[in-house]
Amino acid sequence: MIIAQNLSKNFGDFCAVKSVSLEVQPGEVLALLGPNGAGKTTTIRMLASILKPTSGTATVDGLDVVTQAREVRHAVGLLTEFPGLYHRMKSLEYLLFFGRLQGMGDRACVERATLLLQQFGLWEAREKRIDGYSKGMKQKLALIRAMIHDPNILYLDEPTTAMDPHSARTVRDAIDGLRSAQRSIILCTHNLPEAETLADRIAIVHDGGILVQGTISQLSQQLMGAPLWEVRLAHPRPDLTARLADLIAVEQSGADWLQYRTHDPVQLNPRLLTRLLELDIPLLSISPVQRSLEDVYLTIVGQTHHERLGGAALALPQPIEDLIEVA
Repeated sequence: MIIAQNLSKNFGDFCAVKSVSLEVQPGEVLALLGPNGAGKTTTIRMLASILKPTSGTATVDGLDVVTQAREVRHAVGLLTEFPGLYHRMKSLEYLLFFGRLQGMGDRACVERATLLLQQFGLWEAREKRIDGYSKGMKQKLALIRAMIHDPNILYLDEPTTAMDPHSARTVRDAIDGLRSAQRSIILCTHNLPEAETLADRIAIVHDGGILVQGTISQLSQQLMGAPLWEVRLAHPRPDLTARLADLIAVEQSGADWLQYRTHDPVQLNPRLLTRLLELDIPLLSISPVQRSLEDVYLTIVGQTHHERLGGAALALPQPIEDLIEVA
């Protein structure tokens, strides 16, 4: 559904996006992660035909983002980090206005708007002007606007910003439902647990380029070594590490637990269990230690940031993308 090849964008002498290549399949959610100014928003704007690439190519639902820009803008739904809302309008007339821009008939638009306002808990506020909405309500309305024409492709930039936990859960459930309906979604977020919950694949962006991309499991194994396992005992055994030293390389341990790594748990773990039983060591559990997306992200971005600074702590200037956003 989305294919980008060596996509780049320059603003004068500054290169905001450098040779980004990615693909998103139908029904897939790709999360773009990275620090402020990394190039995520610029990449999304090129894929939405809002910004023209300096070089490279991209197609969205088979449409070229440069030569078929108008068609691309009708094919996608875009939620920006700072959505512009017409505060003097009420929600239904606001959505009707944007539905007409997308070529929808009034009846179909009102039916779709009614369904979405009810789904996102805004139906009871439909007679209020938008300037009377809370930040979370405004964010939900902006998301509805992106979805009003029922697009097959969605670009969501910080979709749960300023939302309370219940509203954020409603939005995440909606995104998950959209994926099951075979829509392709690119999600930009700083909320790593959110990305971990929703995304099928992760792409980490830094200094305008994609450092790595893949599933969380793939990135974790690629960057952090063999999977980590933990043994927990029912009672303390201070001699535990010494008694197992010939079988496993213990990374860290306590009186009643230890951790080790293995690429082949199918072979090693039964042998470890047998050894514990032979030694009459009271086992509570042997389980994998889950490595979170936060662990992977901080490993990648932290190492890259350290390399870029040569190990020195420097005060960096304000990212140019922030300045462009303000302008």
